[in-house]
Amino acid sequence: MAATKETKDTKDTKDTTEKKEGSSAKGFRPLGDRVFVTYTEELERTAGGIYVPDSAREKPQRGTIEAAGADVENVKVGDQVLFDKYSGTKIKIENDDCLILKEEDILGIFEN
Repeated sequence: MAATKETKDTKDTKDTTEKKEGSSAKGFRPLGDRVFVTYTEELERTAGGIYVPDSAREKPQRGTIEAAGADVENVKVGDQVLFDKYSGTKIKIENDDCLILKEEDILGIFEN
């Protein structure tokens, strides 16, 4: 009878210590305090009609949070955020440009 009691107590402890899971998008779920952000890069053209190459163009600074890790506290999926030019890791999923950012790299949230 004592063995059954210990098993029940262990199960109760596991239920209370489970961490919340983060959200996922496009088959990707960020871990910890990371967020998954999508953005669009528009072709930049000068007034004279010359296209600016990627290497000379500034990185975008605004994006939409598509997924967030379990430890993210200040932003949520769907927020429009501002981030530093050189922060995060750029990846391409399903022909979309995406970024994986730490929550601390987000400078602010746009309110509509």
